[in-house]
Amino acid sequence: MTARPAARTLRTTASITLAVLLLAACGDGSTDTGGAPEGQALSHVHGLGVGSADGRVYVATHDGLYTVAAGKQPNLVGDRKDDFMGFTVTGEGTFIASGHGAEGSGRPGNLGLIESKDAGRTWSARSLEGDADFHSLDSARGTVYGYAGGRIRISSDLQTWEDRASLEALDLAVSPAGDKLLATTAEGVVASTDGGRTFGEAADPVRAFVSWPAEESLFAIDVSGRMSRSEDGGQTWKPLATVPGGQPQALTAVTADHILAATQNGVYESRDGGRTFVELAPLAA
Repeated sequence: MTARPAARTLRTTASITLAVLLLAACGDGSTDTGGAPEGQALSHVHGLGVGSADGRVYVATHDGLYTVAAGKQPNLVGDRKDDFMGFTVTGEGTFIASGHGAEGSGRPGNLGLIESKDAGRTWSARSLEGDADFHSLDSARGTVYGYAGGRIRISSDLQTWEDRASLEALDLAVSPAGDKLLATTAEGVVASTDGGRTFGEAADPVRAFVSWPAEESLFAIDVSGRMSRSEDGGQTWKPLATVPGGQPQALTAVTADHILAATQNGVYESRDGGRTFVELAPLAA
């Protein structure tokens, strides 16, 4: 009997923390200038990925897109120091992203959906320029799922978009089969089986970010940095390691074994399915 109030307290604390993250993710879109100076740590990570052509780890930040590797300084990709928000790898050398143009760049405050076909060196505007800022992007079977302005939006050609459910979410993950969409909310993870048109009741526990690289390998990280894995689409979870550095900023599971996570103080990588993590790059507080 005594465990129930404690469980409620933990869930309430996690919900409040995630609510704070949700508010932080809905800022005014302003950006700093200058990027990450030579020799200094990156900060404000919004997305992670691995280039399928080059195998490099890419980190989308408040001040540009960088590659990182253990023991090396972060390297700015291209010359854009935009605030990259939603970011995902969709093919060999092909990335999609969203965010805000850097001050003085002449690019709009809301970049809409942008695409790179040369691993982030150059970008082109595909749709919704000046209108949308996707805070989360994922794709499966040729369909892109985005979260912008409190609404799920989907596209099969990166140009035309269909608006679907409205909700307050931090992150999205679509199943590899494309038949289930998850969203993290302050009440717990919610699931849709109709492409984001409707969502079911929130399920415990509260998660911050989710990533779904293989049908039986769904990963999540909670607000304290604790990783977990589900083999049944989020019905049950198995606890894994806690990523160092506290509150998470981003999560991408590249495969069932290869996982990237960013927390308050670093970008970390696991090669054993989330059982252990090593630091790739520090983050400034």
